[in-house]
Amino acid sequence: MNNILIINGAKTFAHSNGELNDTLTILAEEVLTELGHKVKVTRADSAFDPKEEVKKYLWADAIIYQMPGWWMGAPWTVKKYIDDVFTEGHGHIYANDGRSRSDTSKKYGSGGLMHGKKFMLSLTWNAPAEAFTDPKQFFEGRGVDGVYLPFRKANE
Repeated sequence: MNNILIINGAKTFAHSNGELNDTLTILAEEVLTELGHKVKVTRADSAFDPKEEVKKYLWADAIIYQMPGWWMGAPWTVKKYIDDVFTEGHGHIYANDGRSRSDTSKKYGSGGLMHGKKFMLSLTWNAPAEAFTDPKQFFEGRGVDGVYLPFRKANE
């Protein structure tokens, strides 16, 4: 049995009501619970307490980000959520940026404290797969992982 935190990045905006990501979040919660996992869900576009969210990250064995791809990245509400929660989590989620003047083997980006946790990006896009995989199309064959490299690195 695992503890799973789902961050629902659904957002009502312009012509999108956020219903697809809301629905996928509900489905994931139901299926994972039926499989015996403990699940907590936070909607990034709602009022939340950063201290409580830090506790959820520490509790979780795995974090699922369910969100739309907006302008080649996470919605601003998810970015704000991460800014608020990770900043509050200093000393628990991360120690520092990882570097050390006295030990040059410690590299930038190695100061995280959440070792052993898993994460998954479950993303919805208004783009076909070939837009990501075909070198002649918009994302030049970089794939979704290439588009989300900074987001992925922040969660490793």
